Amino acid sequence: MNQSERRRYLIERLLEERKGYWKEDKTMQIPAGKEEQKTLLRSLMNVRMPSAIDEEFLHIQDAYLQQVNAEKGIVTFSEMEELEPELYLYKGDITRLKVGAIVNAANSGMTGCYQPGHNCIDNCIHTYAGVQLRLACAKLMQRQGHEEPTGQAKLTSAYNLPCEYVIHTVGPIVSGRLTKKHEELLSSCYQSCLEAADEKILESMAFCCISTGVFMFPNERAAEIAVETVKAYKKRTGSRIKVVFNVFKDYDEAFYRNLL
Repeated sequence: MNQSERRRYLIERLLEERKGYWKEDKTMQIPAGKEEQKTLLRSLMNVRMPSAIDEEFLHIQDAYLQQVNAEKGIVTFSEMEELEPELYLYKGDITRLKVGAIVNAANSGMTGCYQPGHNCIDNCIHTYAGVQLRLACAKLMQRQGHEEPTGQAKLTSAYNLPCEYVIHTVGPIVSGRLTKKHEELLSSCYQSCLEAADEKILESMAFCCISTGVFMFPNERAAEIAVETVKAYKKRTGSRIKVVFNVFKDYDEAFYRNLL
């Protein structure tokens, strides 16, 4: 199969799962254009509830996503900027990073963003990892028996992403005035992720800007807490893990560059 054939197969299979949209509704048409098909496939993956699926689907999905991720370009440490020993800065798409683990800013449900095509990091990571990631997270939550508390961390395989693992953490939501508790919980997110990475004996990891954006943590203070917590952890534990601060916005890049 080529990429076009894989994409159409995946769309048809996912539409078949959504009864009433494909077999029963013959007016539902798969768009002819490549970009429209890619948008539809991503949307169908985003809204799919966590559940098992057969090996044929997974084999074709994995081949498709691995080529998509390769075409986006895999970023190694040679393309990242080391601003201090073992502390790096990278501006761009975190799903392209070939590191031990990337950190996902998850919600308390922990199974990803269900809004079709949403540009949050949670949605992007689940999209390009594949449907296996949502199911793995759902199984973790089922065993846990309750929503994920703020400030902790869970580690899963990264499936089709170029990194080895994804570390999921729920950051504090700031509605109103920033408090000391918000700051303590954000620091706990960074420390819990570092502990999870060191427990797996990973050589490197990449942090996103946890709790900024829709979680409304002030960006500059969030960056300060991130750098302070990582430095303090490495000094206290002697950890030699390489840490990448991954940013997407110009102002976040400026904050981290100033701090480092």
